[in-house]
Amino acid sequence: MPPTPGYEALRAALPPLDGTLPLPGLRQPATVLRDRWGIPHIRTEGGAEDAFRAQGFVHAQDRLFQMELNRRRALGRSAEWIGAPAAEGDILARRLGVEEASRRDFAALGAEAQAMLAAYAAGVNAFLDSGAPLPIEYTLLQAVPERWEGWHAIAVMRRLGLLMGSVWFKLWRAAALPLLGAEQAAKLRYDDGGKDLLLVPPGAEAQRLEADLAALRPAIEALLGGAPPDATGGGSNNWAVAPAQSSTGRPVVAGDPHRVFEIPNMYAQGHLACADFDVVGLTVPGVPGFPHFAHNGQVAYCVTHAFVDIHDVYLERFDADAQNALGPDGWVPVRRRQDRIQVRGGAARDFEVVETRHGPVIAGDPASGTALALRSVQFAETDLSFDCLPRMLRAPTVEALFEATRGWGLIDHNLVAGDLDGHIGHQIRALVPRRPRANGWLPVPGWQAEADWQGMIAHKDMPRVMDPAEGLIVTANNRVAADGGPDYLCTDCHPPYRAQRVLARLRAAPEARSVEGAASLHGDTLSLNALLFREKLAGLPAPAEPEPAALRQRLLDWDGRMSAEASAPAAYVVFRRALTAILVERSGLGGLAGHPMLAVSPGVPPINQLWWTLPTLLREDDASLLDGLSWSEALAEALRRAAPEAAGARPWGEVHRPHLTHPLSPLFPDWAALLDPPSLPIGGDMDTVLATGFFAAGGNAAGYGALARYAFDVGAWENSRWSVFHGTSGHPGSPHYADQHPVWAGTAMVQMLYGWEGIQAQAVWRQMLAP
Repeated sequence: MPPTPGYEALRAALPPLDGTLPLPGLRQPATVLRDRWGIPHIRTEGGAEDAFRAQGFVHAQDRLFQMELNRRRALGRSAEWIGAPAAEGDILARRLGVEEASRRDFAALGAEAQAMLAAYAAGVNAFLDSGAPLPIEYTLLQAVPERWEGWHAIAVMRRLGLLMGSVWFKLWRAAALPLLGAEQAAKLRYDDGGKDLLLVPPGAEAQRLEADLAALRPAIEALLGGAPPDATGGGSNNWAVAPAQSSTGRPVVAGDPHRVFEIPNMYAQGHLACADFDVVGLTVPGVPGFPHFAHNGQVAYCVTHAFVDIHDVYLERFDADAQNALGPDGWVPVRRRQDRIQVRGGAARDFEVVETRHGPVIAGDPASGTALALRSVQFAETDLSFDCLPRMLRAPTVEALFEATRGWGLIDHNLVAGDLDGHIGHQIRALVPRRPRANGWLPVPGWQAEADWQGMIAHKDMPRVMDPAEGLIVTANNRVAADGGPDYLCTDCHPPYRAQRVLARLRAAPEARSVEGAASLHGDTLSLNALLFREKLAGLPAPAEPEPAALRQRLLDWDGRMSAEASAPAAYVVFRRALTAILVERSGLGGLAGHPMLAVSPGVPPINQLWWTLPTLLREDDASLLDGLSWSEALAEALRRAAPEAAGARPWGEVHRPHLTHPLSPLFPDWAALLDPPSLPIGGDMDTVLATGFFAAGGNAAGYGALARYAFDVGAWENSRWSVFHGTSGHPGSPHYADQHPVWAGTAMVQMLYGWEGIQAQAVWRQMLAP
């Protein structure tokens, strides 16, 4: 039986962080020094394999439960622990074949990467054999940790970027197509802010291409003819400042990755040094190296999601017994297999996996004659991303770093970097298939050869910028490059507001181009979208009723900042949600909730999608989805609906305070107060640089935001800063489980220690890992 909830049980589950422990397989001893924030600084005189073995051991010390849960999520086994809420995600992971793809990739890696993964797994297993107490979660679940193999890290990494990007937009438009028709369904995109701010060339703007309905006709006819209506119905910022523009005379590289707030954090701060490299940055528990954010004493690098299109959805036609799918040259046999997942507290779930020549069926029933199959770079092609990881650790310059990433394909990134020679650069780090632009809008006919991939865009042809004339690089999930180039890259991306705001502040204020300025930028709460809504309300006659009139005036008097201490932001959100609900109702798109195409885990709620589409329709006065209502009438109705709730609006930070929920809290509610980290009021929303987003289909609590913040002072490394949203430890009983949350909630950062003399002087815990 689990112990009685209490801090004593949590503390008893903590591993020892002092003294000497054996680590079999080490050639040279490794020292682990932890600073006042519990951040581990690992150093060995041995080579890279010693370093990765020690990193695996230390990751397991701090994050073993998280590592195994993420591995189980990747392999479709998390419902064995979490129960029914995890079942659909597990089934999707099995359909996608994460395990098969990860084993395939491991076998194809070079010797250096395979040795890295083997050493890391051996370090994790050494911790399991060390006799240290297991994390409290194993006691609650009455579970025993399973051992690690080299390919497991690939599965964990694959799961963390699973299907990010275009899949959901294509499914959303496909579900809406029978209801709205092709022209209107093509409008269902994220807001473009009037014009897209481009990443390449930096600072340029461009109009988006509209859908070519003639080119889409085969897909439209196939979807309308083959899919009768069903009766049941994250973003990130980063930037780089060149020496001539920075306040230090050195490059400054800064930003913050935005993801859903999972407990523990997807990232863990860490430092790893050996005879081959000395790197500090954000690590991914379960994965060796520093895939996303780090510096190695010569070059600093960071990423944001690039939103280039690496996933295609195909409408497949099946024969009478669904044993074959139609291809360009006739019927092609499909692969079918039966699978089963175990579900804690419930019956096992049996399901069939069907794979066409494109990939697994993810929506629909082949027995009905049609279904949707996915072809994704993340699964369809052998991936060699892990060959890049050791090369990145040794890269001496921005150019060398970009070359080191040749072959990266697990997820698409804007890779931004700066080096000691004063160079800054931006490279799209991705494998992107060559295929028609029409593939970006809707599922395309699987039986037409024109829709198939024609190889990959070469690394040398991917967008890149080196040392731009203005000396500024900004990425915030906005459009990579103007449409119409030689290669199709992107249909859907995030609105340009965050990038516009960061660029404007960097241009206007020299003090923003520093480490201290980075912290100010991280916390910027001005919503350019709120200013659009305010402008539209200003052109609206004052309502005759006092409550709607008061709400209108309150929003007109507001400065558009999503400040934690102000109540007007909460009133704005109530109003915008009411306006979005009107769009959902009048368009009829709310009836698509539960549509099979929108039920692919984790699902696509119509209100969430229309929240992002509404500003473009409002800006362009396009009332075509309002079923005869004008935008003026819709705005007035939204004021009437929102006024009663908005009148009692509390400070935004209070209603927006995140709920940081441990994955086992719902299963063990008596433990929730101990497992769930505390949270503080925060500002921002999904349109601000302080991107703390909520889900329109839910409440106002921040569900995603900056998992970490960082600012690298390139060459003056001790001046670099960082913070994470709860703490470096995954143990609820650790003093470092949530000690950085107040720093993070205040959009501040702590020192990123790098020099070993200073680390020795400030170390709070000292541990020797001995051969």
